[in-house]
Amino acid sequence: MPDVHPLRRALPLFLLAGLCLSSLDATAKYLVRDHALFLVVWARYAGQMLVVTPFAWQRSGPGFWRTRHPALQLLRSAFLLGATICFFGGLRYLPLAEGSAITFLAPIFVIVLSGPLLGERPNRARWLASITGFIGIVILVRPGSAIFHPATLLLVVAALCNALYFLMTRMLADESVYTTLFYSALAGTVGLSLILPWHIDAGVLTWREGALFLLLGLFAGLGHWFVISAHLLAPASLLTPLTYLQMVWATSYGFAIFGQLPDGWSALGMAIIVVSGLWLALQERVGAPRG
Repeated sequence: MPDVHPLRRALPLFLLAGLCLSSLDATAKYLVRDHALFLVVWARYAGQMLVVTPFAWQRSGPGFWRTRHPALQLLRSAFLLGATICFFGGLRYLPLAEGSAITFLAPIFVIVLSGPLLGERPNRARWLASITGFIGIVILVRPGSAIFHPATLLLVVAALCNALYFLMTRMLADESVYTTLFYSALAGTVGLSLILPWHIDAGVLTWREGALFLLLGLFAGLGHWFVISAHLLAPASLLTPLTYLQMVWATSYGFAIFGQLPDGWSALGMAIIVVSGLWLALQERVGAPRG
């Protein structure tokens, strides 16, 4: 089977990417409780920029930053920044596992928006997966749950921004992947660097907090580096279903660091969201042309 070998090579990288990105979320949740949101988000983007820029330069040469679609690249980068701000802001008040599950609304938004933005007509499988995922969200955000909180709206906005980010990535299919990778961090790094002096903490960071901020940037940079490296070895149709393994990491971190575990109904809602997304990813893989 021709698909086994590329997946075997890409799998360790993609699993490491999921671990790094889940570690990023857990570190951000820990830091955002006591530090300015913009400082935490800035550290995340500055770290990504420091890691991916030399990588893009090495792969594409000194012209790696040149793009045929500068406005679209910057808008895409801005949507990713908006998603990060809303997600980290929501995590200040919400459990990590349930909060991460809400962001898996993004594929549903992609299906809804793909018609007006890309001219695509979602098939029956996509709509069925979207409706099932929405049922999971309703169960998860039921009255009395740990995530029945106004901050949940921030996570919904984060999922919407992520969906627009994904759609614009598809619009930039004719661009070099390394150019797009570089621009992913640009809006966050430059924009937040300009306003950072007004949002930096007044107190002095302890050595432990300083180390966590360094780890935040390192996790972001390495996570995106592993993602792009895995996609260079195996097609997205093989890797996408593995994205949902991040829920295992999110739940583990939530319990180990914050002492938070989803109750029975929340676990059911999260399972429905993950299964609907996993089923949709497998359907897309079956329907994808081979070549």
